[in-house]
Amino acid sequence: MLSTSSNRSDDVVDVDQNSQPNLPIQQSKSQSLSHRPPPLAEAEMATRSLSEDSPPTPSWFTPKRLLVIFCVINMLNYVDRGAIASNGVNGSQRTCDDKGICTSGSGIQGDFKLNNFQDGVLSSAFMVGLLVASPIFASLAKSHNPFRLIGVGLSVWTFATAGCGSSFDFWSIAICRMLVGVGEASFISLAAPFIDDNAPVPQKTAWLSMFYMCIPTGVALGYVYGGVVGSHLNWRYAFWGEAILMLPFAVLAFVIKPLQLKGFAPAESGKAQVVASVSEGSEASNLNDHVSEDISDQASERSIKSIGESRFLNQLSQFSKDTKDLLQEKVYVVNVLGYIAYNFVIGAYSYWGPKAGYNIYHMSNADMMFGGVTIVCGIVGTISGGFILDQMGATISNAFKLLSAATFLGAIFCLTAFCLSSLYGFLALFTVGELLVFATQAPVNYVCLHSVKPSLRALSMAISTVSIHVFGDVPSSPLVGVLQDHVNNWRKTTLALTSIFFLAAGIWFVGIFLKSIDKFNEDGENQISLDSKANMKPLLEGNGDNL
Repeated sequence: MLSTSSNRSDDVVDVDQNSQPNLPIQQSKSQSLSHRPPPLAEAEMATRSLSEDSPPTPSWFTPKRLLVIFCVINMLNYVDRGAIASNGVNGSQRTCDDKGICTSGSGIQGDFKLNNFQDGVLSSAFMVGLLVASPIFASLAKSHNPFRLIGVGLSVWTFATAGCGSSFDFWSIAICRMLVGVGEASFISLAAPFIDDNAPVPQKTAWLSMFYMCIPTGVALGYVYGGVVGSHLNWRYAFWGEAILMLPFAVLAFVIKPLQLKGFAPAESGKAQVVASVSEGSEASNLNDHVSEDISDQASERSIKSIGESRFLNQLSQFSKDTKDLLQEKVYVVNVLGYIAYNFVIGAYSYWGPKAGYNIYHMSNADMMFGGVTIVCGIVGTISGGFILDQMGATISNAFKLLSAATFLGAIFCLTAFCLSSLYGFLALFTVGELLVFATQAPVNYVCLHSVKPSLRALSMAISTVSIHVFGDVPSSPLVGVLQDHVNNWRKTTLALTSIFFLAAGIWFVGIFLKSIDKFNEDGENQISLDSKANMKPLLEGNGDNL
């Protein structure tokens, strides 16, 4: 008996030492499954592995450098808007006098024989791409690295602007303008949240104002750039030059170390997708186990396909839920409605301004004149708006007060300016009016970012951008073209357009009385963990005061 027992004990020892060859397949599987860590542990291990494998941090990449890079990209976006509106690039129609003597047209309008309505459509065609792409980029930011998304968008933008210079008729350039909107969508919806995350707390509005200062400044530089290039070379070279200038930033977005947004889970590599998959819950975990253990390749493929379809449906459902939550924020909705009316006027100003000034006041150098005034007013007005809001106390209520007051006073000065017959009187009053209306840029976007919870900020910027274009400057440019074709009087056309500023001021005035709560620090459902935040700190290491 003792001997038998000893032999059995030895057998057990042998089995333990050589478990894999001697155990049945089914038992080996059960042991493997029993020692598998729970899904939460897998997520922690994947996150730890992700941080260990992250590339070395470039110490030169400080918050201020982030701001500078985004400002330059934003300015190039709007240089393109100004260039296509300039007389040097946009040109003029073929005209004939009473004696039958005709002069050939110039620029895009002359080469492609466009009427004012078709010309106005070109200014709005980018909106098609922006409308489709903005919500997509905002949603993808939850599962893909935002910097890589910006790189994709800027690459499309570069290709599209080069295509504008190579276009051969109305439809070819219109399609390229649509693709320009796709490129802009990736940047506009993601850049402002990045800046708001990394700006010093007492200077958040000032940093946003510096970013949005690039809009009027870029348009104004575009007037000058388009006028010079179009006059000395050809309008096509203006678009080719823009593509060359943007190309380095498109490349940069692919090579720099990723930066995460507040309110979004890290998505820096393929391993991040593992974390996302594990966190979906026990049902997804069991399904993954089934795929890894299933002997049949065909069954595995069906399971993987099912996972992909499930994730797509989940993303679509989450997007619908986020959009519904966003539209229930009354403060956000009122802010965007005022922004739509405001942008209706600004969009038409930026496109038709040089042509209206040329016809009303016979400015021989309308591109340079409007460009110079807009550069000065854009810089001073936008920075002043952010500085004033910081001094008042950066709250949503104070932002609405500044928005309504600045827009109302700006409307009075601009309306009076277009009533004057003197060029110098017009320039003096219009300059003051532009200073006031450009003071709105930082406050309006501050409200967009702080009236919603962090996880909705990218979507809030995307919806805001889409809305102000769809209902604002997209219809305004063609409608102003139709009105001008009908009345044939630029002074009456500009007076009718400017009066819409009063509508914007009234809507923002209503916002003062709404109950507003700053939700910047409110936890969202996809809020990043403290460990994740620690992982993104090195990207911004270094003294933020040193550029």
